[in-house]
Amino acid sequence: MDEEYDVIVLGTGLKECILSGLLAVDGLKVLHMDRNDYYGGESSSLNLIQLWKRFRGSDKPPADLGPSRDYNVDMIPKFMMANGTLVRTLIHTDVTKYLSFKAVDGSYVFNKGKVHKVPATDMEALKSPLMGLFEKRRARKFFIFVQNYDESDPKTHEGLDLTRITTKELISKYGLDDNTIDFIGHALALHRDDRYLNEPALDTVKRMKLYAESLARFQGGSPYIYPLYGLGELPQAFARLSAVYGGTYMLNKPECKVEFDMEGKACGVTSEGETARCKKVVCDPSYLPNKVRKVGKVARAIAIMSHPIPNTDESHSVQVILPQKQLGRKSDMYLFCCSYSHNVAPKGKFIAFVSTEAETNNPEVELKPGIDLLGPVDEIFFETYDRYEPVNEPSLDNCFISASYDPTTHFESTVTDVLSMYTMITGKTLDLSVDLSAASAAEE
Repeated sequence: MDEEYDVIVLGTGLKECILSGLLAVDGLKVLHMDRNDYYGGESSSLNLIQLWKRFRGSDKPPADLGPSRDYNVDMIPKFMMANGTLVRTLIHTDVTKYLSFKAVDGSYVFNKGKVHKVPATDMEALKSPLMGLFEKRRARKFFIFVQNYDESDPKTHEGLDLTRITTKELISKYGLDDNTIDFIGHALALHRDDRYLNEPALDTVKRMKLYAESLARFQGGSPYIYPLYGLGELPQAFARLSAVYGGTYMLNKPECKVEFDMEGKACGVTSEGETARCKKVVCDPSYLPNKVRKVGKVARAIAIMSHPIPNTDESHSVQVILPQKQLGRKSDMYLFCCSYSHNVAPKGKFIAFVSTEAETNNPEVELKPGIDLLGPVDEIFFETYDRYEPVNEPSLDNCFISASYDPTTHFESTVTDVLSMYTMITGKTLDLSVDLSAASAAEE
């Protein structure tokens, strides 16, 4: 262990594993350590016995739930946008060869007390019960504008400069009502609150295009894909990638104390009396608690069920977004459901998650609007966890710390954090203009 490395990565959460893989591919000498004896950190996948130990304090789950090993319950459940940044990163690094994906059946939105399929194209807008007849026509016009919009072709801009006008101004040109704006902003553009309305419209239009293009990709009922056997496969796939490029992995390393030189720069990591020297340290917030601050709290419920979520066309995998306004909240609530069709539970069993940014100290009550949509559950677990983000200045201390995972049920925000860390560490921007068809063979 007494060697010098370019980078030492602490924690094998998804963000850390992606970075470790990208840096190793770049030719840096990487040492990757974790105090746990398993991969994944906060973003690990648990079998039934591990789940029981964590939430019930015993290792004897009820026999009628089926074999423990048939469960892969993700602690940070998120779907991937088929054309999104994470899929591009997977293709860029060729990690796709270690993973199999399957399309997600449905994408839904909660509106006026009911669950509706999210319309994503001009044709779907015309069929959607979310809008009345005249509103449908207006929405269809807006969707056509978005579908045709091309940043580099002014002919498609209809005289509008989307870097200067706000989303609110753009939408008002089409006369759409608040109800329509709600599902466009939260279920298509995937904004987590309503701040986007006063920000430049370009971001929202790009997000809507990503959704529509991802939806078209697999011709499925949603723009999302998800790995067979769950997300626990991802950190391990990046770990393999790192190893192929000469990265070294060590699990079950207690303490992992970051050492600093006289100038306050990270210069190594000590575990079990040995110190590995390095130029930079990458880690999750738990390894450098004095360099992060608490920015929020996530409340969530995990349910095991014997049926799909009602009113989602019997979907075996589905996301439902409950926009904040519909619930009188400050932030959205997310429902995520997966089942034996993605090999995360035994046949006939479904795993559902309800998550949101906590606004109270009572997750059971706060998550009720989402839990009410699940129907009968076999078992349910509640928990809250704190969200941290770094407050240090990496150029001064050479410490690159990831932010905690947010409550969203899709990966776009997670990967944005990874890519900006990559740029800070290397001074380079990752080129993600890849051939997206490389990940399509895996859909079935």
